[in-house]
Amino acid sequence: MSEQSRETSENVVAFGPFRLFAGRRQLLDGDEPVRLGSRACDILVALVERAGELLSKQELLARVWPDTFVEEASLRVHVAALRRALGDGQAGRRYITNVPGRGYSFVAPVSVSKARAEAAAASPATDERQVDMPAPLLRMVGRSEVVLTLAEQLSRHRFVTVVGPGGIGKTTVAVAVANHLLGEFTDGTRFIDLAPLTDPLLVPSALAAQLGVGVRSDDPLPGLIGFLKEKNVLIVLDSCEQVIEAAATLAENIFNGAKRAHILATSREALRAEGERVHRLSALSFPTDTQNLKAADALGFPSVQLFVERAAASLGSFEFGDADAPFVADICRKLDGIALAIEIAASRVDTFGISGLAARLNDRFQLLMQGRRTALPRHRTLSATLDWSHAQLPETEQLVLRRLATFVGTFTMEAASAVLADVDMSAAETVDAVANLVAKSLVSADVDGAIPLYRLFDVTRTYALAKLEESGQRDRFARAHAEYYRRALEDARAEWETRPAVEWLERYRHLIGNVRTALDWAFSATGDATAGVAITVGAVPLWFELSLTRECAERVDRALAAPAPSLDAESEMRLCATRAWALMQTQGAVPATQAAWTRVLALAEQRGDIDYQLRASWGLWSGLLNRNEFRAALALAERFSDLAETHSRIADFLVGQRMIGYIEHLMGDQQKARRHIERMLGQYSVPVTGAELIRFVFDQRATAQCFLARILWLQGSADQAARLTTDIVEAARIGNDGLSLCQTLVQGACPVALFVGDLDALERYVAMLLDYAERQALDFWQAFGRCFQGVLAIRRGAAAEGLAILASALGELRDIQFGVYYGVFLSEYADALGRVGRAAEGRQAIDEALQRADNNEDRWYLAELLRIKGELVLREGGPDAPGEAERYFHQSLEWSSRQETVAWELRAATSLARLHRHRNRQEEARAVLAPVYAKFAEGFDTSDLKDAGEVLASLDA
Repeated sequence: MSEQSRETSENVVAFGPFRLFAGRRQLLDGDEPVRLGSRACDILVALVERAGELLSKQELLARVWPDTFVEEASLRVHVAALRRALGDGQAGRRYITNVPGRGYSFVAPVSVSKARAEAAAASPATDERQVDMPAPLLRMVGRSEVVLTLAEQLSRHRFVTVVGPGGIGKTTVAVAVANHLLGEFTDGTRFIDLAPLTDPLLVPSALAAQLGVGVRSDDPLPGLIGFLKEKNVLIVLDSCEQVIEAAATLAENIFNGAKRAHILATSREALRAEGERVHRLSALSFPTDTQNLKAADALGFPSVQLFVERAAASLGSFEFGDADAPFVADICRKLDGIALAIEIAASRVDTFGISGLAARLNDRFQLLMQGRRTALPRHRTLSATLDWSHAQLPETEQLVLRRLATFVGTFTMEAASAVLADVDMSAAETVDAVANLVAKSLVSADVDGAIPLYRLFDVTRTYALAKLEESGQRDRFARAHAEYYRRALEDARAEWETRPAVEWLERYRHLIGNVRTALDWAFSATGDATAGVAITVGAVPLWFELSLTRECAERVDRALAAPAPSLDAESEMRLCATRAWALMQTQGAVPATQAAWTRVLALAEQRGDIDYQLRASWGLWSGLLNRNEFRAALALAERFSDLAETHSRIADFLVGQRMIGYIEHLMGDQQKARRHIERMLGQYSVPVTGAELIRFVFDQRATAQCFLARILWLQGSADQAARLTTDIVEAARIGNDGLSLCQTLVQGACPVALFVGDLDALERYVAMLLDYAERQALDFWQAFGRCFQGVLAIRRGAAAEGLAILASALGELRDIQFGVYYGVFLSEYADALGRVGRAAEGRQAIDEALQRADNNEDRWYLAELLRIKGELVLREGGPDAPGEAERYFHQSLEWSSRQETVAWELRAATSLARLHRHRNRQEEARAVLAPVYAKFAEGFDTSDLKDAGEVLASLDA
């Protein structure tokens, strides 16, 4: 049977603008082929065969991957790709629906017919147009909009140059544009590859040869223009950079002398010819945040699509799953979204695997990888591509390019001229050379911000760094680089004292990549440890503002381990304070934290430095607080306040008042605590500079508001407490202050949401806390998050799950020696044990909590501990259980009345009233509960007041 007759009998499924030829696995959108992967095509065929029916995930997996185990994630990825190809959900189109947990259904109307022979065998009518154009790629990823834009520009303006670095896809795009416009030029298209030419005089001859025009004089241009004068033709001049002046002259003459001719050029830099429109081709976009990245989301980025498609072509089959997504995204990021680099990398997946390839791209391996055999010679390895570019540069630009490899990430022109200038080159020459490298697409420039920033693509930097090492000058320029950033950080730290933190970060955040590089060199075998210490001290503000707590701790430890001559007393004091600050966030009040603060205090007293004495006193106070040594903490807070009042600013004195107020709150004197905290809030102005913000780690106003919110709840103002915590959290989020956000969630938002019974709010806050703490690797805050997570699960009814989470998290709090709030979580644990029939274990836990409260004078929660003890006694049972429980409830009432904490009083009264009701003592129940309930003027939607209201209503029934 002939091919044509086979097609004649083939079924065609039509839906929307599409026609599906299932037998030959071809999908047409109108008359244009739609590129589908083989798996996506198999899924489409399966769905349209049973249009309107639900196909389970298991059916689809068995159909598309027979005899192969594949995770459901692979199915989701391919369905997502199929939907994108169909434009599902765009412009009212709807083809595939998902029934969560069950499967997929094709919902668009379909019609089935036999393919007509003339349609199946149709091909464009031939004409006399002469087309000399490389075949386009079967599928070009991420460039469809660029092709359409360039086609429109070319039609309108006649002369367009596509500019970009080597390997970014200029030639591929130009070929696609030319093929897209084939029908527009009655005299055809011509593709002239200028890359092989080294003699500029040969450029016109190359075009003449393609046109079939004889060259009979030394100057072929007039004859060429005469030939083209009336021709409606597209001329593609590819890779103009090596003969750029001759290419510019040729293009300009064609533009002016042949008014129906169009020119599409590609070059590393603009031709700067009359009539030229420049289109700078950007890299393929790639994911910047790889944490928790899913395959379906990653495939939304063209660079990832390209990698996956090329890997599949190389391997024959390639299943892209969620486990692969972060590695592939990292590969695309390291390769800066450069299409050629991604293609070459993807071709080596068969050898190294995804994770192995991602690891190897940190070295020169990326320069040596082989590309497609069909690629142009200069595109078969990245090294060949860059050799090609490098060879075209004047010697001065070659020098500057390799010296620029000293920088990592972005740098300013000031930095480049300061670091690279040498005896053989002035600062002005350096600036000119960098500008020329930008024009030639070897250096990228971002001029949209307040400070123009420049960078080398990572692949280019790897190449240039190898050249720098070959020259034997790497250490020389690394030293100049480190010295420049030491001075830059000193300037930044001076501004940190005066400039608002947000403005400061916007101005200096770009330093981080080069600061890391400078530190790596400074502490290397050939580096300078003294410079490393100075850079580390100077970088502290940057780490703080960027919330890089873990990195800060590691870098500071390295500096503190430097040899003695490299570390003076002031630097040691500053670094110890930073180390203590970082340890507080990552590990808590462990001995190392206290040792660091103790050392800071000793050094500050030796130097008479009041500022660091206050910082160290605050840190030591926090440690005493966390260990529940409240009397000692109160005495230290009072000394802090006295020192600040005598030698420092009013703001520091007010911080001392906040510290005193917090201890009084924990020891149970809520009235006195509230006076101290409200005094602080009434006079304290929140610092705006980073230098002020870091002194006591957290936003002190927000922290004080957290404790005020807790006191408000204790004193019966639940609605005010909830509104205040909402405002505090929102302010911390808007301010992008991650550490203060963790503090406000732990100290205010989560406890108040728990106390008022707003489990939805608690769930949001816990998720927020865990998300930030996990992303920043802050174990200390994660332990708190998991405690609240366990309590939430218990309150939601998942007692077994919640108890397991809470038990583990309580162990974490013990490990980091954090006592504040430990009793609250322990009481929740005890209460939950009682509710699941393990009252004896619950009594052991609550007795531990009561003993801790008695030992440490941690009395703000004592009334609730006594109430829970009474409830556990009742659940455990026994002949005297009601009488013993009643005694505990009365003790709870006495403590809550003494402390004027009406919230605890209500809970105790409700428990006692229930007990009286159960023992048929209704009047006593009403007498104990009704007066307490009457004390409230707000909070009637909270769980406690609802509970109390129901008990009162039952007494009247």
